[in-house]
Amino acid sequence: MRAEALDPVLLRTFVAVADLGSFTAAAAAGGYTQSAVSRQIAALEDICGVELFARGARGVRPTPAGEYLLPHARALLDRLADTARALDGLRRLDTGTLRVGAFPTANAVLVRFFMPASPRHPPVAPFVPQCATGCALARFRDRHPGVRPVLREGTTERLLPMLDAGDLDLVLVSTHKHPSIDAEHLVPLLDEALLVALPSGHRLAGRDRVPLGELADEPWIVADDPEAIAALRARCEAAGFVPETPLRVAEWISKLGLVAEGFGVTLVPALAASAVARDGVVVRAVASGRPRRSVYAAVGRHARRSPAVTAFLADLRDVAGDLRP
Repeated sequence: MRAEALDPVLLRTFVAVADLGSFTAAAAAGGYTQSAVSRQIAALEDICGVELFARGARGVRPTPAGEYLLPHARALLDRLADTARALDGLRRLDTGTLRVGAFPTANAVLVRFFMPASPRHPPVAPFVPQCATGCALARFRDRHPGVRPVLREGTTERLLPMLDAGDLDLVLVSTHKHPSIDAEHLVPLLDEALLVALPSGHRLAGRDRVPLGELADEPWIVADDPEAIAALRARCEAAGFVPETPLRVAEWISKLGLVAEGFGVTLVPALAASAVARDGVVVRAVASGRPRRSVYAAVGRHARRSPAVTAFLADLRDVAGDLRP
C-alpha cells in the first residue's frame, strides 16, 4: 500500500468513530450523514485490506487491526496539524527567513540603520537625502521579529547571479556602472544624483553646483574596476575631457579620506555621501548633465509570492520615499 493512499479525511473519520463509538456520533461531530461515515470507513478498510471496526447493535469498536492503526492515525493527523500551523506561521510572518542582498551604499542607508545628521556631521548638502526613520530591515524586524533576516553585501554583478541561483530572495541593485540591468523582475525604488566630492579648501568648494568640465585637470579617485573606470570616463567625456585616474581605491571611506587630504576628487552617489559624511570634504551637485543612478529591488522568481518579501518590499518603498530629495 502506498502512503499517499491514506486520505487524511478518512483517517480523521476513523479516529472520530473510534473515540465516539458509533458512526452516528462521528457523523454528527463531523457534519456528515451516517451513511457518508459508513462509506468512508469502508473505503479505508478497502485501502488497508483489513476490517477496522467490529459492528454491533450497540455501536462499533476497533478490531485489533483498528487498535494498531489508531495511534499511527493520530500521529499522522497531529503532524498534518503541525504542518498547517507552520504554513500559517509563514503566511502571518510569525516565522521563516528573509534573504536579502545589497550593494554597499544601499546597505548603509536603505537596509541597515542610518543615523540622522548630527551637529558634528550636518547634512553634507541640501540635496543629499537624510533618513531619520530607521531602515527597511529595522522596520521589518520590529513588525515581524520571528522572521530571521539573512544579509549579504556585494556588487550588483555579484548579487544578481546569487538571486538567479535561488541563494537570495531579493537584492538591491543599481545602474551606477550599467545603463541597464539584466534582471527579470525589477521594482524601482529611487533615482539618486551622482555628486562630486571636493576637499573643503578646494577653489570650487563654495559653489552650490560645480561644472564637471572645471575639474578636467584634477586627479580622479575611482575603484580599480574596468566598469567603474569606463562609467567615470563616459561621464567626463560628455563634459569634454578624459579624466586622469591615478588613485584607484574601492571603499568610500578611503575615497573620501583621500579627498579630504587633497589628493583628488571623486563622484559620490547621494546615498554614499549621506552615509559616510566626514570632516574635510564637501559634496556638491554637478552643474550640468546631472548624472544619476537608479536603484532597484530585484526579486527572485522563487520569491515573488513570499509574504516576507512582499512585506519587506513595502518597507523598502517607504524608506526610499523618505530618502527622495
